[in-house]
Amino acid sequence: MSYIMKKEKIFVPHIGLCLLMDAIGMATYAVPFLAEFVDVIWAPLSALIFYKLFGGKFGQIGAALNFLEEIIPYTDVIPSFTIAWFIRKKQADKLLP
Repeated sequence: MSYIMKKEKIFVPHIGLCLLMDAIGMATYAVPFLAEFVDVIWAPLSALIFYKLFGGKFGQIGAALNFLEEIIPYTDVIPSFTIAWFIRKKQADKLLP
């Protein structure tokens, strides 16, 4: 019996959008003492955008980690969208013939 492995195309968001999202997250530090208050609003919004961009199990886990990265003080410098882009790009490249 022969099994045919179905290869589904993986959506990879544009790298520019991922860089922009990380830049917005880091921009909250532009105003001293206001950054952590803005993060209370930005963290859930960022997590929702992350989930919508990446979707599936990867998007769920990534959104949770992204939320924590944005809500925990002084961790906004971690480029979570860009890191996720590299992971997703590598997954998509594996499916190429």
